[in-house]
Amino acid sequence: MAATSSTANAKQSPAKMHRRSRTGKYNRATGNDARTPLTARAGCFTCRLRRKKCDEGKPGCRACKHLGLKCEYKRPMWWSINEQRRQQKEVIKNIIKRTKLSEKTNQPGVQLSANTPPSLCHSLPTSDGFSDVRTRAVSIESQFSLDFNHVSPPEFFDATSMPPPQYTPYPQQPLFSPYEVDIKTERQIFVNDMPTQRESTISTFSTYQPPPVHGTPFQPDSWVQQDYFESRRESFTEEPVEFNFFDFPHDPFTPGHQALVQVDDCDQHLLNHFIGNVVRLIFPILEVNQHGSARSDVILPALESNKTYLHCCLSIAAQHLKATQSIEGAEIDNDIMRHRFATVSELCEALNRDTDHAQILEATLGMIFFQCSVGRPDDSLPDIPWHQHYQAATSLIQKLELPQQLVQLNGNNHAQPPFNMTLAAWIDILGATMLGRTPVFADTYRDKHLANSSAGLAELMGCEDKIMFMISEIACLEALKLDGMEEMQLCAHIAMLGEQISLLEPAAGTIAHVYSPTGAIRPKQLGKNMTAVYRLAARIYLCSLVPDFDRRGGMISNLVAALTDAMFYIPAGSDGFDRSLVWPLLIAGSVSLPGSSFRNMFSDRVGRLGDSAEFGSFGRIRELLKDVWRINDDASARGEIQSVHWRDVMRQKGWDFLLI
Repeated sequence: MAATSSTANAKQSPAKMHRRSRTGKYNRATGNDARTPLTARAGCFTCRLRRKKCDEGKPGCRACKHLGLKCEYKRPMWWSINEQRRQQKEVIKNIIKRTKLSEKTNQPGVQLSANTPPSLCHSLPTSDGFSDVRTRAVSIESQFSLDFNHVSPPEFFDATSMPPPQYTPYPQQPLFSPYEVDIKTERQIFVNDMPTQRESTISTFSTYQPPPVHGTPFQPDSWVQQDYFESRRESFTEEPVEFNFFDFPHDPFTPGHQALVQVDDCDQHLLNHFIGNVVRLIFPILEVNQHGSARSDVILPALESNKTYLHCCLSIAAQHLKATQSIEGAEIDNDIMRHRFATVSELCEALNRDTDHAQILEATLGMIFFQCSVGRPDDSLPDIPWHQHYQAATSLIQKLELPQQLVQLNGNNHAQPPFNMTLAAWIDILGATMLGRTPVFADTYRDKHLANSSAGLAELMGCEDKIMFMISEIACLEALKLDGMEEMQLCAHIAMLGEQISLLEPAAGTIAHVYSPTGAIRPKQLGKNMTAVYRLAARIYLCSLVPDFDRRGGMISNLVAALTDAMFYIPAGSDGFDRSLVWPLLIAGSVSLPGSSFRNMFSDRVGRLGDSAEFGSFGRIRELLKDVWRINDDASARGEIQSVHWRDVMRQKGWDFLLI
């Protein structure tokens, strides 16, 4: 009697034993329990609309009862129609305002001593009675310090002007409740096709991250504490991006939905690692804008329904394991190559069949983009260059008519761009700068720019569409320059594009710290700050096209210094957003001078990232900038004016990475 492991039934001898492995149900839960039931719901639709924690009470949850709202567990008609959903949200907000105003009017006065924490009741009035900063649970200054040897404007961190003490249990993502992902693995032994022993295990992954415990008077998992926080936070945080901004390729998970992913036993640890450690690295800006969307709307549905995508993710997980845990040897390399080969093989087969275009595109974009989050600069395993994958993606995008769909949304302020077209546009625009080529869909971006229409780039990646469209135009101009464009004409185009960028300059005071007084990240402010960094990088990129460009010029030094100052307003560290700014850091860093504030800032942020600075695109530009600086600094010391381009250094190193 022989034992084998598989996920499919194959013809075998009459006496056989095999195992079947299944991975099931990814639950988005809203509580703080260490583990959620396999069939956990996502809360009532009213709480989901408000992005609030729901206790799922019957016939109505506690939050809806308290505010007098209609509690609906059955999918209402207004949920599927964006306009009706917005109207419903306005109705609910007005009800909440009236309820809170009534509570505030009827609430008797509360006397507290300076050293007594406020009572954490749900209807606590939002007065200024708790202004003693000694009772603050977590100091904004200590928890979110952004000091890079700059003198911070005093108005941002004036402790005496801070609002009452806040007890926020979710410092990294306090705008939204945490959720968990349960992976259930079932194993059953069959003897002669008859089921015998059955085993079941559950692995749980959570987005909950407890705050620092120093100075915190309450335990972070206190539901009373959470209720107090949620009753207060609407007064001084902005609304996140509206629901369903993108037209996702899959339907969103509904309450009680169970996703089933089949993997072999030997790959279970790779799937666990991907969901638990890699997913959070891939779409950090989308996660800030719509907490949980990257998992529930993009990755988990694709893992469930797209086998090629699954192989891609398992290969990426193995790469991340090798990079972060210093795992060496034939076994981990075999895992990487085995799933990489399976991905490419299935892509080729699907392309030959000329079917399932949307699924092939989904997996191909994953092969391109996920690489930016994993792997070390010295990866030596054979792989297909990203731009060859993108050629295949381009063909699929055109077959699916995604550019036409994007242009057809012009003039519709509430349009939902196709998610995969938005992701492809980000790769296309910045990838063109890697190669010195024109973006494939440059005409589409130009149409969007002229129509003042969004492609969703800001919501997905952080930089406003108009700046990305300008980068596309600059990439087109560089391609013309490399093809031998006449200098006078080149300079005229540079001046024109410079004027266009000037028209996109924000008003004074637009850039500010991204944290609200509660410690929540303000998504819109983060987008403004990231856009400012990209805008300055776009100017540097444009100036680099000037004939006889000299990085030692005063204008370039000023632009690099301005970008360095703008980075002061971007959260740093492993939970920050440096890895979302790889391209602008590369553009500015490549022309920075010895002893510049940029190099000091970059070194400081590398230190804050810790081990995370050693892999992915950030780790690659870190090594690339070291070589660029060494070569150019040596040339400057010899009195040479000409400097080496970062693209030339990549060629010398044999690198063919997408650095975004």
